[in-house]
Amino acid sequence: QVQLVESGGGLVQAGGSLRLSCTASGSIFRGNHMGWYRQAPGKERELVAAITSGGTTDYADSVKGRFTISRDNVENKVYLQMNSLKPEDTGVYYCNLDPAAIAAVNLMGHHYDYWGQGTQVTVSS
Repeated sequence: QVQLVESGGGLVQAGGSLRLSCTASGSIFRGNHMGWYRQAPGKERELVAAITSGGTTDYADSVKGRFTISRDNVENKVYLQMNSLKPEDTGVYYCNLDPAAIAAVNLMGHHYDYWGQGTQVTVSS
C-alpha cells in the first residue's frame, strides 16, 4: 500500500526555521529518488529539493543555501530542514518520488498519482 504522511509545518516568522518530516510507506519508495515539493497559493506545485537513494542532493535556486533535504533509508523517512525562511516560502509542502522516478513508474504503464495531505508552512513578514 502506498502512503505518504507529511508533518512539521506551522506558522513561523521570517528568518525562522522548521523541520518537515515525511514517512513514505510502500515498496515503491525503497531505494528510490525522493523530493520535497511546494505548492504556493494560486500556483502550481514545484520541486524544491531532491535526494537520490545514495544521498546526492539538488535544490531549486530559490531555496539553495537555506534548505537541506535528508533521508533515513531504514525508516523510509525524508526530512526537509528549512532555515532563514521567507514569506515566499509559504505553501503546502509534499514529499514524493522525484519527477524522474515518477516518470519511470509511468513508463512502466502505471498512472502514478499518489500524494499525501501535505503540511502547511506559513511564513509571516
